[in-house]
Amino acid sequence: MKFFDEAKIEVIAGDGGDGAVAFRREKYVPRGGPSGGDGGHGGSIYALADHNLNTLIEYRYQRIFRAERGENGRGKDCYGKGGEDLELRVPVGTVIRDLASGETLADLDHDGARAMIAEGGRGGLGNLHFKSSVNRAPRQSTPGTPGVRRELHLELKVLADVGLLGMPNAGKSTFIRAVSAARPKVADYPFTTLQPNLGVVRVDTNRSFVLADIPGLIEGAAEGAGLGHQFLRHLGRTRLLLHLVDIAPLAADADPVRDAHAIIDELRKYDEDLYRKPRWLVLNKIDLLAEEDRQARIEQFLAAYGPVDQVFAVAAINGTGCPPLCYRIMDFLDQHMRQPAIQPEQDDESTD
Repeated sequence: MKFFDEAKIEVIAGDGGDGAVAFRREKYVPRGGPSGGDGGHGGSIYALADHNLNTLIEYRYQRIFRAERGENGRGKDCYGKGGEDLELRVPVGTVIRDLASGETLADLDHDGARAMIAEGGRGGLGNLHFKSSVNRAPRQSTPGTPGVRRELHLELKVLADVGLLGMPNAGKSTFIRAVSAARPKVADYPFTTLQPNLGVVRVDTNRSFVLADIPGLIEGAAEGAGLGHQFLRHLGRTRLLLHLVDIAPLAADADPVRDAHAIIDELRKYDEDLYRKPRWLVLNKIDLLAEEDRQARIEQFLAAYGPVDQVFAVAAINGTGCPPLCYRIMDFLDQHMRQPAIQPEQDDESTD
C-alpha cells in the first residue's frame, strides 16, 4: 500500500430540522392548543484516532463527508429525529487543521483520541414553545441552523521517540535493521527509502523506544531537490535526533563535513524548533576504515565539523557500536521523561 501522509477533505455537518406549526384538533378536545414539535439536531462529524491505521489513503479518493440532517418537527408534540453523527477514523498522530484559518482543530496523539471537527446544526423550535396567556394560538416557529462546513487539511506525523537524519546512503535503513526488527529496503543506490519506517528498539525486557527512519535529505531539499523535505514533519514529535554521517564515502569527491553541514542547514530552513531539538552525531561505516586509521579519521572529521554534544562511531552493517549507543539513548529518554515540561513558578512570599 502506498504511504499517504497528507490529505485535504471537506466536511459538512448536518443541518438542524425546522420546528413545526401545528394545533391539536381532536373530537371532544376544544381549544386543544399548539402542538408543533421541535426539529432534530443535525449530525456532527468527529475524528477518531485508530492504531490499526497507518496511512491516510482512505481520504485520497473520497474528499467530501456529510453527516445526516435532523428531521423536521411534527404535530402532536412530536420532535424530529436527530441526525446520525459521522465518525472519521484516522491514524494515531494525525493533526487536523482548518484550511481557511490555519487553526489546529485536533492533534490525535494517542489511540482512541476523539475530537469534534464539525458541529451539527441545532433544531428549530416548534410553536408549542411560543404559547402564553396572551398568545394562545401562536403560528410562529424557528428554522434549524445550518451545520458547520469546513475544508480541512489532514497531516500525519508518526509517533517516535528518536528520529534518523542523514544523506541518502548514509546507512539509516541499515542502522534501523541492526537495532530493531524493522526490515526496510536496503540497496546500493540513493533514495532507497521512499517513506518513513518505524522500528521498536528493545534495550532490555521492560525498556524500549521507537525509532523513525525517513527518506534521505540532500542540499537544496527546501527548494525541492531530491524528495524535498516534507518528510521532516515525521520527526516533529521525537525527543532526540540521530544525525548519521558516512565517515568513509566511496566517491572520491565526497566531503562528509560539507554534507553534514548541508543537512543541518536544511533542518533549520524547515523548522527552527526541529533544529533546536537535541541532536547526536553518529559516524557510520567505520568498518570501511583500517583499524589503525579510524581514530585519526574521526578526529580529523570532528576538527573540521566543529563542536558537538555527543558523538558515536558505529558500523551498522555488523552492529559494531550499536548496543552502547542504544543504551545511551534509552538513558537519555528515561531522564527526559522524568523532567517536568514546565518548571513550577516559585512564589515570592511563602504562605501558611
